Amino acid sequence: MAATTNTRKVALVLTLLALLPPSIIGARTRPSSPHHSQGHKRSPPPASPPPPPPAPTAPAAAAGLVRATCNSTAYYDLCVSTLGADPSSATADVRGLSSIAVSAAAVNASGGAATAVALATGGNTTTTVDGTTQALLRTCATKYGEARDALSAARDSIAQENYDYASVHVSAAAEYPQVCRVLFQRQRPGDYPPELAAREETLRQLCTVALDIITLLSNNTN
Repeated sequence: MAATTNTRKVALVLTLLALLPPSIIGARTRPSSPHHSQGHKRSPPPASPPPPPPAPTAPAAAAGLVRATCNSTAYYDLCVSTLGADPSSATADVRGLSSIAVSAAAVNASGGAATAVALATGGNTTTTVDGTTQALLRTCATKYGEARDALSAARDSIAQENYDYASVHVSAAAEYPQVCRVLFQRQRPGDYPPELAAREETLRQLCTVALDIITLLSNNTN
C-alpha cells in the first residue's frame, strides 16, 4: 500500500513538471552569471589639469608700485625704505605715496626743530652755549618749524589734487633749513652742529623724493 502511494506521488510530480513552461524550469536551474555578480568595471576618470598659478598678492602688487614709483626719484633706496616703513603704502596709489613721502619729510623737520631747541638749551651737550649760538639755534628751530608747516600745507594740496602748490610748498620746506646753515657760516664758522647738518641733508633728500613723486603724479594726471 505504501509503495503504491509513493508511486502515485512521483507520477503526480512528473505530471506537474511536464505542465510547467521550459523558461521557468531553466530559470530555476540556470547558475548565476559571474558577470552580473561582479558588476561593470569603470575606467578611472581622466586626470584634471593643474590649477592656474595664483594671482599676485596685494602686498606684492603694492611693493611693485612702490618700486616703480621710486624708480622715478633721485634717491631710490631712500624712497623705498621711506615708503615701505609706512603700513599705508600697502594700499596706497601714487597720490597716497606722495603724501607718505611728504609726511616723512615733515617728521624729519619736526625732529630738526626739536634738535635745535635741545642744543640751544644745552640738552644735547655739556658744553656751555653762548648767547650768539643760542640765538642761531633758536633761529634754526624756527626755520625747521616753518619747513614742517610748509610740508603740512603740501600734504593738504596733494589731498586737493593741487600738485603745483604742493611742489611749491615742498621746495620751500627744503630751503628753510639752509638759512640755519648760512647763518652759522657767517657768525660762527665751523660751529654748525653736525646733528643739524645731518637733519638738513636728510630733509633735502626727502623733499627731493617727494617732489619727484609729485611730478610723476602731475604728469600722469595731465
